[in-house]
Amino acid sequence: MPPAALAIHLCIGMAYGFSVFWLPLSQSIGITAPVACPADAGLMNALFTTSCDWKVADLGWMYTLFFVLLGSSAAIWGGWLEREGPRKAGFVAACCWCGGLLISAVGIYTHQLWLMWLGSGVIGGIGLGLGYISPVSTLVKWFPDRRGMATGMAIMGFGGGAMIGSPLANMLMNGFKTETSVGVWETFVVLALIYFVFMMAGAFGYRIPPQGWVPAGWTPPAASAKPMIAQGNVHVKDAHKTKQFWLIWAVLCLNVSAGIGVLGMASPMLQEIFGGALFGQPELGFSDLNPDQKKMIAGVAAGFTGLLSLFNIVGRFFWASLSDKMGRKMTYFTFFALGIVLYASAPSLAHMGSKIGFVVAFGIILSMYGGGFATVPAYLADMFGTKFVGAIHGRLLTAWSTAGILGPVVVNYIREAQIAAGVPRAQVYDYTMYILAGFLVLGFIANALITPVDRKWFMKDEDAAAPVVSAGNGQIGSAGVGSGGLDVKVLLAWLAVGVPIAFGVYQTLQSVVKLFG
Repeated sequence: MPPAALAIHLCIGMAYGFSVFWLPLSQSIGITAPVACPADAGLMNALFTTSCDWKVADLGWMYTLFFVLLGSSAAIWGGWLEREGPRKAGFVAACCWCGGLLISAVGIYTHQLWLMWLGSGVIGGIGLGLGYISPVSTLVKWFPDRRGMATGMAIMGFGGGAMIGSPLANMLMNGFKTETSVGVWETFVVLALIYFVFMMAGAFGYRIPPQGWVPAGWTPPAASAKPMIAQGNVHVKDAHKTKQFWLIWAVLCLNVSAGIGVLGMASPMLQEIFGGALFGQPELGFSDLNPDQKKMIAGVAAGFTGLLSLFNIVGRFFWASLSDKMGRKMTYFTFFALGIVLYASAPSLAHMGSKIGFVVAFGIILSMYGGGFATVPAYLADMFGTKFVGAIHGRLLTAWSTAGILGPVVVNYIREAQIAAGVPRAQVYDYTMYILAGFLVLGFIANALITPVDRKWFMKDEDAAAPVVSAGNGQIGSAGVGSGGLDVKVLLAWLAVGVPIAFGVYQTLQSVVKLFG
């Protein structure tokens, strides 16, 4: 089950790495330099023009569409996933994500931005939502004794998708680049074919356990032993009526808002704060650098961004697994308390010129950002039971959509206001860090208010015993999975996802060397 889940998440996780296409696409007509549109040309012109190149800002709307559609599609079709099973949801996710890439390739070839928005942004965004929640709901059911570890394994793949996809996309674009093409539409076609194979293998590798299945030798804990773990199931139609749902929604939204704001500005933040210190000349501020020096530190900042991605990935598995021991509530208390300290101390570390301290602080912050995503499905399973956890998780992901707007807006607009006010580049992020620390204070309070769900919301025993997945879909039963041991099929499945992960880690570490080299 875990390799099947990873196969899907490693593919759709490339959504995080789409920025690798922005600069080549911004000169897809000019090839070597952008062909500028008229100064008075607006967004509508960009959507349909074939005579001038797109701006990066126009392309960047796809990134917004990704995560708005991810949250909304997961919320809308989460109930359908629970009824029809994860295999069908994985199949539809593969068709949407890979089909969206092919539509985008046509959009690039014909130079129609609206086709890219429709293909990858809307249709691909729907694939993101279904592909994101289908592995989570499946693994939680297979690992009732290690819910955190199970969701950590699945969601780790989403964080690792860009780590693999970005260097692969760069290699493909360089290979396809000609005097008449920047190589992006060809890259989209190849990625669509590769991802379709992996996602279909993942989808058809799914099974869900029989009703009442538990691992051999494991006994569910008594209600008195772990009061924060529900002994029943709440129906998806009732979950959002409880205060616990909205408190966890706030917890996720605030944790993600703080992390995603930093992740989106990691590269310019490091460059503007440390300037010449990144290549051994700390007396030079960012504004003092010449174009060649700025190009040099951009390469160093790419290593910083790669390192943060690695922390993000590892944090998803580490913190979610640790939550099985600590409990979900205590894990989030750790995220918020430690995060408040790290965000509040970040300006001081920057002013001291402590590059290592600054990088380590934000590495830990991004590990907790990823850990928050991976721990929240287990938190929901503890609160509401596992029967409808996929659908409930889908509705909760609207918190991610909200955070995807809130976090970057706070960071970007405060930065612009500080620059306009004449604040030195090395200090423009100080107020931002304090505000993000304030977000975490609110998250800490919301987490403290979470208590066990009132018994009145739980389903009756006879209703809870009825299977959710429709009969005859051929995916119920262990099919030999869950008995323990490592046979040849399992080994091959792990190699199929392990080799790409190893490739991504190697590529990331190569860029990290530039940061400390």
